[in-house]
Amino acid sequence: MRPFGRCDRSRFENRSNDRMPYMQIPPLIIGPYQLSSPFVLAPMAGVTDKPFRKLCRRFGAGMTTSEMTTADTSLWQTPKSKHRLDLDLDAEPVAVQIAGSDPDQLASAAQACVDRGAQIIDINMGCPAKKVCKRLAGSALMKDEKLVERILGTVVAAVDVPVTLKIRTGWDPEHRNGPVIARIAEDAGIASLAVHGRTRACRYKGEAEYETIARIKEQLSIPVIANGDLTTPEKSLEVLRLTNADGLMIGRGAQGRPWIFRELKLFLSNDTKKVPLDKTELRDMMLGHLSELHRFYGEKRGVRVARKHLTWYCDKLANADEFRYRAVRVDSASEQLCLIKDYFDRNDGGVSLAA
Repeated sequence: MRPFGRCDRSRFENRSNDRMPYMQIPPLIIGPYQLSSPFVLAPMAGVTDKPFRKLCRRFGAGMTTSEMTTADTSLWQTPKSKHRLDLDLDAEPVAVQIAGSDPDQLASAAQACVDRGAQIIDINMGCPAKKVCKRLAGSALMKDEKLVERILGTVVAAVDVPVTLKIRTGWDPEHRNGPVIARIAEDAGIASLAVHGRTRACRYKGEAEYETIARIKEQLSIPVIANGDLTTPEKSLEVLRLTNADGLMIGRGAQGRPWIFRELKLFLSNDTKKVPLDKTELRDMMLGHLSELHRFYGEKRGVRVARKHLTWYCDKLANADEFRYRAVRVDSASEQLCLIKDYFDRNDGGVSLAA
């Protein structure tokens, strides 16, 4: 294996006109499910709701997973949990992510999710958020390898569907025990493993490193999915080569750019000259996404949720400063939709996507 660590950003940027080496990778298979693409959407709390998951699948995401949901089923009656547990029953496989620290509670939650139609249960041991880690859930669990073993064994035994796991490379840079957790996971019967290239202590600071992911991939026979700083097709496919991973999990790279999944599939086939979006498609996509958010949450909350998506879209659009300023201040669904139409009407020459 060639040595590497942090990636040099200059290697991945401004290469849209280069011809990248053709890559052929086997299909990504999780349990009985062969995914349509090796590029999957990362579950992100407050982001990957049902409308966004649907949009990413439209652009070619091989799998989308529900937002992280607490394993405490007594809290599932809150509006937030009800929205998070509104599953994509028309999109196979139906994947749900749960988080917690009690093995029996996680097992019960997994069973309840399967009863609701889940076909894959994903366990979160990668979230670095303080409110999650202070309950010894998320990436905090990586400190207790024995507890990880009990959790995974209990949940796998409790359900008849594949159980997957998301982790980080370790607790902190001095304790990169991701490979140890990975072996525990495979021995427990975990069907696939997603690894974010940072430790819990790093949160989202600095740059992801991929050597640990490559080491994990070398030692496992189950699919390994790389995650972390996959913001462009060029960098994403380079990470795929560096790690020899079976797939990629795209998180923040899909915010404001759900078409990244289409781009990745084009780049994977060495077709880098096709334009992934034109002005009309981009406009209609944004209008459709916001309309779905307004319908899903109701107008008041839908407008609030839509603001952050509009901000992310603006990061990818040229000459969008005024659009951004107005978009985060209007209070009605109709105004938001009108702002989008007005922006595209005034950009008669087409819309240039930012790098």
